[in-house]
Amino acid sequence: MANSFSQIGAVTAMNVRNIPERWASSLVAVVGIAGVTLVLIAVLSIAAGFRQALELSGSQDVAIILRSGATNEMSSGFGQEGVTIISDAPGVRRVDGKPQVSAELYVLTEAKLRGKESGGNLPFRGVSQTAPKLRKSFKLEQGTMMREGTNEIIVGKGVVANYEGLQVGKTVRWGNGDWKIVGIFSDDGGIAESEAWGDARLVQQVWGRGASFQSVRARLDDDSDATLKKLKDSLTKDPRVQVAIKREPEFYAEQQAVMNTLINGAGWVFAFMMGLAAIFAAVNTMFNAVASRVREIATLRALGFGAMPVIFSVLFESMLLGATGGLLGGVLAFIFLNGMQSSTMNFQTFSQITYAFTVTPELMVKGVIYGLLLTFIAGLLPGIRAARMPITSGLREL
Repeated sequence: MANSFSQIGAVTAMNVRNIPERWASSLVAVVGIAGVTLVLIAVLSIAAGFRQALELSGSQDVAIILRSGATNEMSSGFGQEGVTIISDAPGVRRVDGKPQVSAELYVLTEAKLRGKESGGNLPFRGVSQTAPKLRKSFKLEQGTMMREGTNEIIVGKGVVANYEGLQVGKTVRWGNGDWKIVGIFSDDGGIAESEAWGDARLVQQVWGRGASFQSVRARLDDDSDATLKKLKDSLTKDPRVQVAIKREPEFYAEQQAVMNTLINGAGWVFAFMMGLAAIFAAVNTMFNAVASRVREIATLRALGFGAMPVIFSVLFESMLLGATGGLLGGVLAFIFLNGMQSSTMNFQTFSQITYAFTVTPELMVKGVIYGLLLTFIAGLLPGIRAARMPITSGLREL
């Protein structure tokens, strides 16, 4: 066994030392693998950014209440009586006697996306003055807070980055009303940054929604399961309302599940298609490497080296190129993509959601592993060919 390991080490070391002599073909293989992993990580980082934008928005002590059977805010609805019943329910936190709830309306308007000829569906949320207190990391970055009962609105930082003409001081016409932008806010990268906010009552009037709302956010007395259960029991047993109650993290996890599946699926499909081309390039590189060392391999076999050390050495060289290419692709993705702002369609609400490309260590590891897998496949056939090569014909090679 020790002899086999020493043979593997000797042959592998010889192959690695000879890589600089084949730098051109090796570079082609490395660049090919780097390109594949760069594309894979780029697409998967969209899903990671989308997921992070939603996960960062959730607080364990905030519940989102929709109409029973609704899968998102667009398909939900409450009248004023329902909002009052929810506000008075046990488990809802009160400050100075006032329930910490925000009855909200979610509509879509259109604004021009930066760098594109067409517009995008911009989420416009009608909120109460309590809404900022129910967002985990709300911060007014510029301007002033909108005033209740006015046409003043504030827009998320992601909206300003991805849409044109939505700076403080601008007036926009959405629906049948004119809205003046008075502030820009952030939410630590959360989904609220993808939205514009206005007074809920005015949004109802402009969009002809009467006195209806689509969701109610409520801060709980605490984040315990007992408090949430108390709220659920009270409202689900009340015949006047039909509701579904979820913590914010649970609600957002469901919202991003479909998008995650689509993006991750597309990423691996692209990576597979490009990987086929990368495998051909790597196979060609390894066949050339074997061809250039026919006499060396035959001499080693004649000296008693087994077939396994030869196969292992070829696979090791191939996977070394794959690891280098995978790491290079991951580093390039991190340098050029990580943190870059963009937007995509939220298929639950058919609105644009802003996010930042998020290249995580986990994605970089996936890129390296994928590069190793591709080059393992690419090196297997050349390795077997080298091990099966007749010793006598190899020794006759010039």
